[in-house]
Amino acid sequence: MANILVVDDELGIRDLLSEILNDEGHNVELANNAAQARSARAKARPDLVLLDIWMPDTDGVTLLKEWSGTGQLTMPVIMMSGHATIETAVEATKIGAHSFLEKPITMQKLLKAVEAALHRDTLAPSVRKPGPGFVTAPPPVAELTVEAAMTGGQSIPAPVEMGPQARQTFELDKPLRDARDEFEKSYFEFHLAKEGGSMTRVAEKTGLERTHLYRKLKQLGVDLSRGKRAAG
Repeated sequence: MANILVVDDELGIRDLLSEILNDEGHNVELANNAAQARSARAKARPDLVLLDIWMPDTDGVTLLKEWSGTGQLTMPVIMMSGHATIETAVEATKIGAHSFLEKPITMQKLLKAVEAALHRDTLAPSVRKPGPGFVTAPPPVAELTVEAAMTGGQSIPAPVEMGPQARQTFELDKPLRDARDEFEKSYFEFHLAKEGGSMTRVAEKTGLERTHLYRKLKQLGVDLSRGKRAAG
């Protein structure tokens, strides 16, 4: 769990990032301009800052330079923008930004960037490379999505043992729709239990957007509190 400062003048972006990061167990502080960001930086001393480039009072690159020049850039900073050029992203990295996220920001990219930034100083020397914020990422892991399971588009990985509740048999002598719903309900209940009820993690694991996932779970009658009870 980390203290994360989100600086963005768009309310929708602040709310979205806050919801995702809170769901991951992080403490989130919000600022909608550079003045509020300076105050939050001094008061809360965040472990990580998500900083928008284009803001009405002072732009993010200027604020990054200010922190760097006054010795306040003691935490990793991830720059965000939907209009920045490659030159701007390179400039921010040279100043000291850990990485850059282009808007619209997907949940998967956000979580990977946050994890990499928070673990920048805990990586073993063998996986570090010269230069700020550049690390060797682990190889991607193939994951099974509901869509792939239904269409045969991806091979099924070896089963993960999660205790007796993970072993499930299905009655096949029934209409396809009923059998599919039964499978999907068990599938989502398994992942909810495995991820401790975290909707963000379940969405990432299953390859679904959060809004689609919520609708799907409600349609299937999945108990959303079940995973959190099992984790506790």
